[in-house]
Amino acid sequence: MIRVLYFARLREQVGTAGEELTAGPALATVADLIKTLRQRGGRWADAFGADQTVLSAINHELAQGDQSLADGDEVAFFPPVTGG
Repeated sequence: MIRVLYFARLREQVGTAGEELTAGPALATVADLIKTLRQRGGRWADAFGADQTVLSAINHELAQGDQSLADGDEVAFFPPVTGG
């Protein structure tokens, strides 16, 4: 399983703080995960749309779209500026 966490405006947009998804070839990278979320449509497509800036971290370390995901990873998504 891959644990996915949403922070700040993303949590508000998608209506959940987190979820678990089954790891596998369809979720090989962060970019694959974003594509899967975007394909849900509606609020997911809005939150993860191509015009949105979303940062990601794998296991508490900043990650790029091409970084690989593995079973047991925790992926966090957040906007570029949080808190204040």
